[in-house]
Amino acid sequence: MISLKSIIFNGMDATPIDVQVQLSSGLSKPEFNIIGLADRAVKESAERIRNVLSALNLQLPPKRLTVNLSPADVEKSGSHFDLPILCGILCAIGVLPENQLENYVILGEVGLNGTIVKTDAVLPASVWANSHDLGIICPGDQGAEARWAGHENILAPFHVLQLINHFAGTQILPTPELTSPDTAGVSPLDMSDVHGQAAAKRALEIAAAGGHAMLMVGPPGSGKTMLASRLPTIMPEMTATEILETSIIYSIAGQLNNRALISARPFRSVHHTSSPVALAGGGSDARPGEISLAHNGVLFLDELPEFNRATLEILRQPMESGRILISRARRNATYPARFQLIAAMNPCPCGHLGNAALSCTRAPRCAEAYQNKISGPLLDRIDLHVDVDAVNPWEMTTDTAPRETSAAIRARVVAARARQMSRQGMVNAHLDGADLERHASMSDELMSFLNSAAEKMGLSARGYNRIRRLARTIADLRASDTIEMSDLTEALSYRPINRGKYGVKL
Repeated sequence: MISLKSIIFNGMDATPIDVQVQLSSGLSKPEFNIIGLADRAVKESAERIRNVLSALNLQLPPKRLTVNLSPADVEKSGSHFDLPILCGILCAIGVLPENQLENYVILGEVGLNGTIVKTDAVLPASVWANSHDLGIICPGDQGAEARWAGHENILAPFHVLQLINHFAGTQILPTPELTSPDTAGVSPLDMSDVHGQAAAKRALEIAAAGGHAMLMVGPPGSGKTMLASRLPTIMPEMTATEILETSIIYSIAGQLNNRALISARPFRSVHHTSSPVALAGGGSDARPGEISLAHNGVLFLDELPEFNRATLEILRQPMESGRILISRARRNATYPARFQLIAAMNPCPCGHLGNAALSCTRAPRCAEAYQNKISGPLLDRIDLHVDVDAVNPWEMTTDTAPRETSAAIRARVVAARARQMSRQGMVNAHLDGADLERHASMSDELMSFLNSAAEKMGLSARGYNRIRRLARTIADLRASDTIEMSDLTEALSYRPINRGKYGVKL
């Protein structure tokens, strides 16, 4: 019996799979069976492999060929089992040496002519293989991706013949070159493009400095989307750990297509027609959704009340825990989801609440119904609620004063983040429990003021603590070790007094 290694993933957790190949005598013609709880894509490997063998001028012997994918109680899915199954068969008929292949994790889809096609999860598979002192055999187009795991024992053939010739000693497969991180996602946008909106820019700076969630409310064309799209330009660069973690998620999702890691913070703009599965992740193979693809970056939800309410409620648990559990009938997958939520909305369906010349005759009742589409618990998890007023078009053409660039704002954000990481090892938005008490402490006078304000504003316990985190971030932007009254009052100004009030009395 031949036994080679492959791998599957449940979320970020790897499960090694033994690909066992057995040839049994007693038949007059070949018989090919794949067992071990394999899905349709895996079972179709049999036909692809028959054609590959034919293209290589090889034939299956007149025996019963059984491929067992062990452990048998774990569901196997994906076409990446093509290559390990084919390698196992080639070992069984004496074309490849089993004693050398058993030291590799093998994955890759094969074409009918023997080409080895791209597959998902090469990067995390390479990380796992490296941690277990194993090499990896993967598609040629993904050799550079595998190199980012930190080791060099990688074989990345473009065709099955290259792999055969390598082990036969007639051809040497070179170690794939390590490519530079992807810079295609670096935004050419800049905060200096935004005219006016000083208050919104200030709130965006605070959000970037402390990792806080933010909601912008304003009429159409006021610049909400423009501001949100520029948030990544003022955020600190990703650390090496964040780059690798984010790239692994994209590799599992099949979206790491350019042989390089993702070094720019993700900015995922989700349309309001997106389904709960698209946002949370799932499907038959429990793939990551938008909130996991936004990990270490920004999740932007425009036209927030237009989303299905059940879809929005999915955000509540990941915003608190930083991860999401996807439960399906046969598997559970956990993905990281430490994203920064930035949302935008109009104050009412027509968007012109408070403008007598443009608003509809149903105001303000239509606005109340529109804003009530967003649940109180979700709003309570958003730290900054900001009004974004319309900018007059003629002011944009006459405004020639120099505007602050993203680089200037980013310098302050980076300094504030550095203070947080040095002090507590995390951004302020994640402070909780004893860490919150220790690092966001205030004088008795400020605590008395906050308690009085919380009572008048009807703050929940969650909202109360979020005010403290926000005040801590504002103090960090001032490079101050202590929270002052000005920090606390500014933090309170970003909190709505109650639902349905965004600068306009309903």
